[in-house]
Amino acid sequence: MNTKVNFCGVEFENPVVTGSGTFGFGYEYSQYYDLDSIGGISVKGLTLKPREGNKPPRIAEVYGGILNSVGLQNPGLENFLTNDLPFLKKKFSKCKIIANIAGNTLEDYIEMGRLISQSNVDLVEMNISCPNVKHGGVAFGTDPCMVSEITYKVKEQCNKPLVVKLSPNVTDIVAIAKAAENAGADGLSLINTLLGMKIDINTRRPILNNNVGGMSGPAVKPVAVRMVWQVANNVNIPIIGMGGIQDGNDAVEFMLAGSTLVSVGTQNFVDPYAAVKTAYGIEEYMTKHNIEDVNELIGAVKPW
Repeated sequence: MNTKVNFCGVEFENPVVTGSGTFGFGYEYSQYYDLDSIGGISVKGLTLKPREGNKPPRIAEVYGGILNSVGLQNPGLENFLTNDLPFLKKKFSKCKIIANIAGNTLEDYIEMGRLISQSNVDLVEMNISCPNVKHGGVAFGTDPCMVSEITYKVKEQCNKPLVVKLSPNVTDIVAIAKAAENAGADGLSLINTLLGMKIDINTRRPILNNNVGGMSGPAVKPVAVRMVWQVANNVNIPIIGMGGIQDGNDAVEFMLAGSTLVSVGTQNFVDPYAAVKTAYGIEEYMTKHNIEDVNELIGAVKPW
């Protein structure tokens, strides 16, 4: 049975990776299981300089998931490259490391792409759901022209495979995906969180201090699967599928829709073993259906 997949020229032991923002830098979860048991981890979203994030409350439970407005709290890119990355590379030989980067200006992204090129991360995942402060706070990822510009300019500076993480908060996800592909993206990951809100009817105030936040968890999965399927049928670069994956069956569904890799996110908060259980679940599905190579699942859905 072959569980290895090739994503942007990088070989993963199996298709399961973890969602950025749900796995920290792997320290805590590595106390539960060997991270070499999964394909890779996408680390906490990194900004050029350290960031404290938003004021609490910044997490709220909702039906079928959570809302978060953590605000990219992180120690900064330099700290990650100096301290966290060497630890991960020394401790784990098979688990691939995906650096997730975010910023509020084009210049931030370009500089991070340049700095990461000098490191030994395996891939770069670029979060374009951030507000562009020089364009009135409109998210980079909601406009094809901005997606094209940021992808092209970061790719110029970044010699690592560049994976653009797409926001679902758009009218036409395919147009955004094509803009990234045409500008030089090596891969795509989708979906990021859906914008949502929860109000305390007694205080008449939003639960989150930031008023709105990103929704993730099982409830978003049908939207995510649909978007992955649409994008997979319109681009020629590989996809990391994510959004509500809880187990191997969910992961297989995303692969059938067109994902090469699948990312376990919010479920890590529910069960610290979620990612490795998902990897085992894919193998169980393969055994049950006499599938010898996991790559046979990619894009194998049969539309009516």
